[in-house]
This record gives sequence, C-alpha cells and structure tokens, in this order.
Amino acid sequence: MLDRNAMAQLKGLREELEAQNERVDATVKGTQHRYGFAVTADGREIFIPPDEMLKVLPGDKVAICIRPAMTKKGKAEKPGRTVAEVERLIETSLDQFVGQIVQKGKAVFVVPDLAGLSRWLFIPPHARNGVSPGDLATCALLRHPIKDGKPSAKVLSRLGDDQTPGVENQYCAARAGLAEAWTEKSAQPLIDAASAQNPLEDSSRLDLTGLSFVSIDAARTVDIDDALHAEVTTNGWQLSVAVADPTAYLAGVENLPSLLAQRGASVYFHGDVTPMLPEAITQGLCALAEDTPRPAIVCQMQVLDSGEIESFAFHRAVVRSRAKLAYAAVDRYVTGNSDDLIAHANPLEALVQVYRTLRERREQRELVMEERREYRWMLGDDKQIAEIDSYEKLASQHLVEECMIAANKCAAEFLRDQGAPGPFVVHQGFRTDRLEEAKVFLEKHRADLKDTALDTLEGYRAVLADLGQGEHTLPLREMVNRLLSRALLSDQPGPHMGLATAAYTNFTSPLRKALDFFVHLQIAGCLSGDTTARYPLEQLPEITRAMARSREAVAAADRRLVAKYLDKLKASGQTRFSGTVSHISSSGFTVKLTDTGLEGLVDLRPDSEKFSFDKWTMSLTSTTRRFQLLQSVEVEFVGAPADQDFLAQFSLVDGCGLKPPKEPKPENNPPAHDEDTNAAPDSAASDA
Repeated sequence: MLDRNAMAQLKGLREELEAQNERVDATVKGTQHRYGFAVTADGREIFIPPDEMLKVLPGDKVAICIRPAMTKKGKAEKPGRTVAEVERLIETSLDQFVGQIVQKGKAVFVVPDLAGLSRWLFIPPHARNGVSPGDLATCALLRHPIKDGKPSAKVLSRLGDDQTPGVENQYCAARAGLAEAWTEKSAQPLIDAASAQNPLEDSSRLDLTGLSFVSIDAARTVDIDDALHAEVTTNGWQLSVAVADPTAYLAGVENLPSLLAQRGASVYFHGDVTPMLPEAITQGLCALAEDTPRPAIVCQMQVLDSGEIESFAFHRAVVRSRAKLAYAAVDRYVTGNSDDLIAHANPLEALVQVYRTLRERREQRELVMEERREYRWMLGDDKQIAEIDSYEKLASQHLVEECMIAANKCAAEFLRDQGAPGPFVVHQGFRTDRLEEAKVFLEKHRADLKDTALDTLEGYRAVLADLGQGEHTLPLREMVNRLLSRALLSDQPGPHMGLATAAYTNFTSPLRKALDFFVHLQIAGCLSGDTTARYPLEQLPEITRAMARSREAVAAADRRLVAKYLDKLKASGQTRFSGTVSHISSSGFTVKLTDTGLEGLVDLRPDSEKFSFDKWTMSLTSTTRRFQLLQSVEVEFVGAPADQDFLAQFSLVDGCGLKPPKEPKPENNPPAHDEDTNAAPDSAASDA
C-alpha cells in the first residue's frame, strides 16, 4: 500500500496534469455516426467520443475539457491526439423540429429530421398529442440528455401521414422554419390598422383614374398588384406602370417591416401558398381590382422610338383598372390570332408597340435572360402530380415582364438620384475570387475576349452576350455560370451585371415581396421630401435569409412530389427517360428529363470506370465514355431514398455516353511493288 506521502505525490501529479488540460467553450457538430466534434472559436474540431456524444445534441454550446486520448486500457494514444470531454451545457439551439413518429415495443419515439442527429428521441405518453406511428409531426425538446444521456421530446402538432394531401408542403415549411400562415387572430391587428386608413381621400394623391389601365395576369389571380397603360406620343410612347400601394394602409404599423423581412415573400408551393400579407389586405383593400379606385404608386415613363427611357416620374396616385385581362387572351391578341379584346385595342396596341421596342433595345444594349422551356404541374385531389405539361412562355408574359423591368430600373435610378439608401439589387457579375479563372476560361475558348475588363458593365455585357450566341461548339454561356456571383440587397447603389444595367431594384410586387414593400416606403418618403431611411436597413440580410429558407422548403417539398410521381411511373413499368445534362461536377451530373423537366442525380462514383473532371470543358471522361454539359443522355430511374432527402437517383442506360470509335491509324509500311498494286483504287474497289 502507498503511504501518505506517495498518495499526496500522486494527487499533486494528477492536479498538475489536470491543470495542463485546456478548457474552452465549443459548439457541438454532429455526424451520421455515434461520435461528433466540438468546434472551438478558433476553428479547431476536437473529437467527441460516442459516450460523451450521448450527453449533447448538434448545435449545443458546451464547456469542454480537451484531454489526451486514452486507449481502453487507460494508456495514452498517439502523442498529440486529443478528445473533448463535455463538462457543462451552456445553451442548446434545439427548439422546434420536425420528424417521423416510430414505435418500438410499447415505446414511442420521434426520428428528428436534423442534420448530424441520428438518434431517436423518446416521447413520454403524456407528450404524444394523439400521434400514431408513421405520422409526421412538429416537436420540441422536452428533456436534454446532458445529465444522463436520455433525451425526450414532446409533440406540438400532427402534420399528417404520408397519405395526407399537401403534407409535403407543411412538413418542409415547418422544417425550414418558415413563418406560419396567417390566421384570423394573427391577421386581425393588421386588418384593423389598414381599415383605419382611407388613402383615397388623400388630396395629395394624383388622380389618374382617367387613364385606361388594364391588368394582365393569370386567370385565377386575385391579389393583382400591377396595371399598365400606354399611349402614343409624338416621339414614342408614355408608359404608365401602376403598382398597388400597401404602404398607404400599413406604413404606420409598428414592427411591420421587421415582420415582413422575416417572411421575405409569399411562398408558392405546388398546390399551396403562404401569403406575405393577410389576404384581406392583398385581395381586398389593395388589389388593383377591375373598375375599383385604388391607391397606387405609378411610374410614368417617356419612351422614345429607339426604346430609350427619356424621362420618368413617380406619383402617389389613385387609379382605376378598366379590365382584368388573362395572359392567354392577351397573347392571342398580341400574336394576331384573336380580336376578342377589340374593346381594349387602343391601349393594348400601344402596350404591344412599347413592349417590342423596349425588348429590342434591351437585346441590343443590355442582357436578356435566355429562353427556357416552362413546365406546369397538374395536381390531383390528393395534391400529388397527376400530369406535367411543357409550354413556351407567352408573348403576353414577356410584355408584362418588359414593363416591370423598365419600372424597376426607373425606381433604382430615382432612389439613387435622390441620395436615398436604396434598397437596391446589386449583382457584381463574375465573383471577385474567380476573375483570374474567368480570364483563363476566355483564353481557352474566346481568346479575342481575354483582355476584356470583366469588372465593368460594358465588359461583362460584351462577354456574356458573346458566350450566349448559339454558334459556339460548346455551351459556353452555361459553362461560365459557376464563376458568377449571386445578386445582393444593398443600401448603396451599384450595377446589376446580370441585366447589364447601371442600377436596379424590385418595385412592382409589394403585396408579395418584402423588398418591394421597403422600396415603396422609401419612394413614398422621397416624394414627400424625406430621403432618410424609411425602412430598417439592418433587415436586408434577413430578407435574403428568409428567401433562402423559402427556396429550400419549396425545393424539398418538390423533391417529395417528384419522388412519388416517378415511383408511380416505375410501378406502371415506365423507368427509362431521355434527358440532358443540366449540371456537372467531379462526382457525376444532374439530368433534366426532356418531357417533364424533372431533375435527378447520376452518381458516377460507384461506376467501375474512373472518370476525370475537366472544369474548362465541364466534362467527365473515362476510357470509353464522355459526358458534357447539355449533352443528351438516356437514363433509368432507380429511386429517391429518404436518406438523400428524396433526391431522384438515375442510372445510365447501357451504351449511353460512349465515345465514337477511333479512326484506324494509316499504315506506315509502303505497299509491295508488284503488278497488282498498279491498279487504280477505284478499279480495285469495283472489283471487290
């Protein structure tokens, strides 16, 4: 036995070793395995062993002790290897989440749909809220595992099961943390505030009810947010774009801009919509309904015969739409296939003329997005895809789009010239960290453009316009997309390279988009002589985050609908499809099906052949096969696994992508000089 002195020495040694251990705060990073990592403030990732990982959840902020890693026998592992020991929970980020209910024996669990968390959470009987195995539900953490490694959860609401119509939309909206749809209770304060205003009695508003405005929209649209009017002038046209003005009713509502920024915009799922503002406001008070006076902000533009906007002015006004026209009917008028709209012939004819002129100038002087085939999903009563139809964009849709772009450009110029803090939509074109790569790309494919100044509006437009021409042997315009930046929201003006215009913003959808609502607030302020910020500048990044969450939710819901649709086709025996390579990377490519526009992944990593990726040609090449961006391919639907978030998986049909056979090399040996070789080649061929 050790005497007291030896025990004291051991204790001192232990304390000395313990003092050498590092203690820091860290954030838990989960994996699909039992272990995890503790990410420190300086970016280190410290291994969390499985037994310690039982105490925490992904996203937790914890206090850890970094110790030398020990073997099971208590001996130190390789020198320098450390592990994290969780000492204390500081805070957990896990609040609400979604998942599927499962049962094991008599116990009920939820399988959380959370990245990095693969464990089931127990739901005690009193917290099950009537759910059954197989149900999808929103849940919340009931008990954290920090004390004993035994977490539990409670069910907040049942979303439905796999057969519930529209459950995909509800589930993915809840998973992304989207704002809930307006209820009668939540909407009432806004409705009351709006109803207390009467902007039609505002004598400072310009009376434009004498102009024959018309709205052009989908037949079922009721939240009509714009109307158009055009008339011929001595040197061109006067184009007026009237936009519904919800700020006339809601500008004074406290915290509303922040609330709208958190929503970002109306969210359009297939079969469902979550409006940004309550329908009583968007469809009732504000919509530019037929033959009804409404407050609006109107952009009036003087457009020259050349398509140039010579001048413009914004007005707080009152307008009265003469008619709600459907896209299809206007398209028949524009294309000369119907005279059903003869009563509106004069304003429509002027609109058609100004649209064509604006479009022609943009094609010559700016950048126009390339045409893409559109696809329409027809849903059944079960809110599942029953059929998919493809169509070309209508001329009437192009007409409205051209008028909206013109008004948006004027709105940005107006705010810039007023010295107002935007908001603006800025697009820098090529990513600054990819400029050198872009120059190499041009040197390889368009050497005459390699010295073009890519960071200028003129240079960017020249390059993108050239790459978009169909005469190139490679799809250069699509290949360069990976080098381009995303548009940003800013309180400072800047060029929008993607449209090749000096300034841009979004002004024409304030009933559906928070950014447009902010622009209306700022324009109204400038018109009253106040150019200071009329919206919360700090909320611009929140709009961007909200829009990203919405895109994520809609894409996830669409993947589930696509998975069920393809599974249905597979059950009926249809598994083979034609498509094109729409995106390509070192691991495989995304295929877009020709008939339906549906997309899925072809993963080439498990293939017996090894493929090399060439970023300069955006191609994958093996010994026998080659795949290139926009190449036609034949694929088989394999499935859409839940652990891949229902992303459709395809495999290649045998023989797809085969390289053409190589030409045989010419013989180097001279032929023997005998009498037969003197025969002419044609004679020899004819004899054969």
